[in-house]
Amino acid sequence: MKSYKAYAKVNIFLKVTGKRGDYHEILSRFVLVNNLYDTLTFVPKENDDFVIYGDFNCETAQNTIYKAFKALLEATKSERLKRLMQSHAVKVAKKIPSFAGLGGGSSDAATYLLMCNEVLHLGLSRDELAVIGAKVGADVPFFVYDYQSANVSGIGEIVEAFDEPPLNIKTITPKIEISTPKVYQAFREQFYKELSIDEQIRLSHISSLDALEEMTPEEANDLFEPALLLYPKLEQQHEKGWFFSGSGSSFFTVAKG
Repeated sequence: MKSYKAYAKVNIFLKVTGKRGDYHEILSRFVLVNNLYDTLTFVPKENDDFVIYGDFNCETAQNTIYKAFKALLEATKSERLKRLMQSHAVKVAKKIPSFAGLGGGSSDAATYLLMCNEVLHLGLSRDELAVIGAKVGADVPFFVYDYQSANVSGIGEIVEAFDEPPLNIKTITPKIEISTPKVYQAFREQFYKELSIDEQIRLSHISSLDALEEMTPEEANDLFEPALLLYPKLEQQHEKGWFFSGSGSSFFTVAKG
């Protein structure tokens, strides 16, 4: 069967704009990393259980691909979807590090939704798939839309394409497993600040390269300082000219040329 690529992303900037219950509203520029991706394929299997082949460090029930299956099944009630997952497993060639701020789990979930939509001819639009994906994770809608670059806001459900040339992004991921909920909690308790409307408008129009030129890593990502507080070893991994993606632990830079 055909293979599908699930690309990584970085956050050029990530600013908290407010709170919505237990969630934080954000404004962020998401950009795909074209040289880093997982590969997903449907492969035949013998038993009826839902099976994922791949290098994952969680139970199947906690895997974002399985959660995407459950959300898609709930939305469509598709018997064809049930039969597909009884006869086939999802094989994942995992290249995107986990707990790294690169969106690997969200990208896998979005790619699974797109695969099922295509293979089963479900006829769902990207908007409909994004709504389903948002039930799996805040970053999933971005990957559903497959934009090279986008402004992402709300709690991740508002995705607006941003027109700019693709960037040649290099990433490094220290072997530090970071808890996103803990980083957000530290931000809320010790670093909380909201972004003015004027600054939100300015950032939503600035190119990614200009944003990186004019901001320090601390200014670009509101989660960098709380992550440093919780995981001091990050400081030893941070090099000049590299920026922090998501809640970490990955750093990135844009290669010239």
